[in-house]
Amino acid sequence: MYIHQKKVRLLLKCFLPAPPLRAYVRSIGIVHFVFEKDKVIPAKPYAPRPETSLYFFPRDPENIVYPGNDVKIKRASACVYGQHTMMNKRLVGHDFLALIVHLQPGVLHRLTGIPLNELTNTDLDAELVLTKDVKFVNEKLNECHSYEDMLSVVECFLTALIRQVKKEAHRVDQAMQYILGHAGRVSIDWLAKETCLCGKQFERKFRERMGAGASTLSRINRFNNTVKIKNATPELDWLSIGLQCGYYDYQHLVRDYKEFTGLTPTAYFALDATAPERALGMCEESRLYTK
Repeated sequence: MYIHQKKVRLLLKCFLPAPPLRAYVRSIGIVHFVFEKDKVIPAKPYAPRPETSLYFFPRDPENIVYPGNDVKIKRASACVYGQHTMMNKRLVGHDFLALIVHLQPGVLHRLTGIPLNELTNTDLDAELVLTKDVKFVNEKLNECHSYEDMLSVVECFLTALIRQVKKEAHRVDQAMQYILGHAGRVSIDWLAKETCLCGKQFERKFRERMGAGASTLSRINRFNNTVKIKNATPELDWLSIGLQCGYYDYQHLVRDYKEFTGLTPTAYFALDATAPERALGMCEESRLYTK
């Protein structure tokens, strides 16, 4: 995975972190697109996913646009991304490189001490909420000659970062892990009992540590699994995908798509077909790679 200076660079993969980091990090993604200077780059529709993340943008910046507002917001070169419950649009530059650290449930709260319901549907400059060393990561990434080296830089930073964790793990974190492992319907009452919390305590703690309620995140996880299945098997019809993921019928699936994207399933995938990676003949994969 070396970076060739005279060729168009294309990479869209997620990698398993080193074993000592896996209790804190689900995966590390690398997105690298290089477009010709006169190329008009389409926007990327980014639907909600059950995740909080840490982003690094060593090259061209990324801008984000939220529904109902055409204002382009320039993201910090290193930022923390809270749990989102609405779709946004991403606008990238001609030499776009992003390293994305997908954190395990509850870890962003543990690292920052911030109630994550304060970060819902937004992101923040990582330097404001994490160690000041975060500003040097992009400098090191720009000096790398291979993607393997980039992963090593990020993992080295993360190893130091988790030594400064501010909060202990909680049973609610395990409840979110359970939701992630079950693509269909999940009993929230049963989860609350398993954490030895009453319903109100469970919901309050869940929002504090995850950024949204358990029922909402369970629905986002189920919705996101339909996106993954459609990407992997585009020939499958929507009813089959919906039933596979725990929806009662097609209209049940449509309701979630309209809530989380504002579009029907067919309209959302028609829009996604115009995304930057699609223009380059690529699509997101669910598979995790090792270095």
